[in-house]
Amino acid sequence: MASIKTAVSIEKSLFERAETIAREMKMSRSSLFALALEEFIRRRQNEELLRLINDTCRDEPDADEQARLRGMSRKHRKVVEGEW
Repeated sequence: MASIKTAVSIEKSLFERAETIAREMKMSRSSLFALALEEFIRRRQNEELLRLINDTCRDEPDADEQARLRGMSRKHRKVVEGEW
């Protein structure tokens, strides 16, 4: 995988905390920043997926689906009532 050098500006306190964590984890700052960015992207993708799922679940059934549901409900009622 090819690497690209980039320069970013961050607050000094954030840099110092990142430096400490990188040292504790025995990894380079670059690796730590890449790991953090990967995690951020993964979370964002998961949030987007969850939003899409929620939007899909909120959809009301269209006319064909409503008709099928009514038919299924009638059949189910007949089966249940016939057993009692």
